[in-house]
Amino acid sequence: MSTVSPYHAIADPTRRAILDLLRDQGTCTTGTIATHFATLSRPAISKHLKVLREAELVRAQERGREWHYTLDPEPLRAVEGWIARYEPFWQRTLETLKHFVESAEK
Repeated sequence: MSTVSPYHAIADPTRRAILDLLRDQGTCTTGTIATHFATLSRPAISKHLKVLREAELVRAQERGREWHYTLDPEPLRAVEGWIARYEPFWQRTLETLKHFVESAEK
């Protein structure tokens, strides 16, 4: 069982960016991930990866001296289910915007 909730893990923009990177790239080493974050040190990236591992959002496999990380999106299903309850609000907002733009064009 995870010790960190996926909500906590994705609350940080750097961790969301790491998840995006793994989604797009597949498997990445710690070093590869660190190269995408020029303003962060490698130990800082390792701390973010630890939170993501504890939330079970990434899987880590040691190969020689390197750790290879892959995305595990399954824990995000809980987040997706929670967010889905807010979609009707977004739809109403988009409809309101559409009506406003259409009336402004006339």
